[in-house]
Amino acid sequence: MTIRVLSVDDQRMVREGLALVLGLLPDVQVVGTASGGEEAVRMAGELRPDVVLMDLRMPRCDGVEATRQLRQLYPDVKVIALTTYADDESVLSALRAGARGYLTKDARSAEIHEALLRVLDDRAAIDPAVQHHLVDAIAAAPRPAQATTAVDDLLTRRETEVLTLIAAGLSNGEIAERLVVSEATVKSHVNHLLAKIGARDRARAVSYAYQRGLLQ
Repeated sequence: MTIRVLSVDDQRMVREGLALVLGLLPDVQVVGTASGGEEAVRMAGELRPDVVLMDLRMPRCDGVEATRQLRQLYPDVKVIALTTYADDESVLSALRAGARGYLTKDARSAEIHEALLRVLDDRAAIDPAVQHHLVDAIAAAPRPAQATTAVDDLLTRRETEVLTLIAAGLSNGEIAERLVVSEATVKSHVNHLLAKIGARDRARAVSYAYQRGLLQ
């Protein structure tokens, strides 16, 4: 399988350098480069990449807004934020907008490659250097009204187990292996628990799990 990637950065040297590095990977094809958010959205519609590597701080349409638009227009396209910034606001804003991964620009090519594979497998790809920002930001965020409802009131014990494993970054296949059930069964549990907690995707399910104290 060839992973089709669109690289987005307002600095020409950065995006072209990244394209050169990624082009050396045997299963990655850089289908285009964009210099801003508006161009990224347009090119994604034309080229339909599998993954967009998105810078965040760009003039006019920044990476967060572009990610939000991509999620609405092309939900099958995965976005990985690739940026210099690793503060709480940047991390959480990108993930809330729909990014499936978050890497800093000092990530090695092997780390970027692993992130590409993870997001295509519907798993989160968060740089360990910024994971604590995500945890701290979620822990500090005001809890919604329904947060007072006990998890057991909403989810079965098995669904709670599946949610905890999702939050730990496991794929459906890995969860099936861990729980000794079929992958189809896991998919069913995932669909049910997402509906119950009102989460549109696995990223929001992870946020829910942290808020409920399922991960320490």
